[in-house]
Amino acid sequence: MNVYETKSFAERVTGNPYVGRGIVIGESPDGTQAVTAYFIMGRSENSRNRVFLKQGNDVMIKAYDESKLTDPSLIIYYPVRQAENALIVTNGDQTDTIAERLASGGSFESALATREFEPDGPNWTPRISGIIDFNEDSFTYKLSILKSADAEGTACNRYYYDYSPIPGVGHFIHTYITDGNPIPTFCGEPERVEIPSNIDMFTQEIWESLNEQNKISLYVRYIDKETGAYEERMINKNGGAE
Repeated sequence: MNVYETKSFAERVTGNPYVGRGIVIGESPDGTQAVTAYFIMGRSENSRNRVFLKQGNDVMIKAYDESKLTDPSLIIYYPVRQAENALIVTNGDQTDTIAERLASGGSFESALATREFEPDGPNWTPRISGIIDFNEDSFTYKLSILKSADAEGTACNRYYYDYSPIPGVGHFIHTYITDGNPIPTFCGEPERVEIPSNIDMFTQEIWESLNEQNKISLYVRYIDKETGAYEERMINKNGGAE
């Protein structure tokens, strides 16, 4: 296996019915922008009844039809939050745990040490998290996955990955390998993916590559690493694109 192999996002997911929730972080080909993307998929009516909503510099998830919401505990959260010199992206309410820990002088790792996978046995959905740390005119980024150590959910294994940016390269982590019952948890290191130079190209590539039946929402942000100014795109299956 070539550990340096970098594939397009489409090559990573096309034909896969269910990779769950996913985070991509990387750098634009010209080296000027930090790039992140977050998407959600769902199989149940409760999971599919969701949309992304922008709130200032943050993104939240809300029910599309409040009357159909049955259990908000694991599906309603802020997937994207702006911290002082960082951007946090996660698949659950650990976004808030990380933001609160950073505000009190703690770290990404120390925040996640207080959390574990989701209590949704037998799937034990992993908690995946990412952070972009901006410093002067550059940035670094980290990804993490917290997952069950066994089929019974008796213990949590925590994995952290720390990256320096490479132009045109991103890292992609997702909750599941593919569909199943129970759903098989993501394994191995985050996958290397190509980062296009254009935000609209990347947004379209991700959205069109995800399984049509199971995709729900997508958010993409390109951030100028010197000024902090950013472009963003958002697509909700229930509601269209912005």
